[in-house]
Amino acid sequence: MIRSKILDDAGFCIIRDRADAYGSAQVGFDAIAQVWAALDQARGDRARGAADVAAFMVAVKLVRASTNPGHVDSWVDIAGFAALGGEIATEGGAA
Repeated sequence: MIRSKILDDAGFCIIRDRADAYGSAQVGFDAIAQVWAALDQARGDRARGAADVAAFMVAVKLVRASTNPGHVDSWVDIAGFAALGGEIATEGGAA
C-alpha cells in the first residue's frame, strides 16, 4: 500500500469513522487523561510495566464503551486487553 493511501485511510478513520462512533476526540482524550491520572495515582511509585499498559488500554476502551455502549468492538477489546494483562501479571512479566 502506498503512503498516500495509508494517509487517506487514516484521515477517513479519524474524521468520519471514529468521530461517528465515539464523538469528539477532545472530549474522549480529556476523559482518558483523567482515568490515566487515576491509574498513575493508584500505581504510586512503582514503575509502569506491561500489565499496566494493558490496564491503560482497558481504560481507553472503557471511555469509548461509555461513549457508545452499543459498539461491541470496545467490549471485545476490553476483554482481550484484560486477558493479556492478567496473563502478563500472573506469568511474572509485570513490572
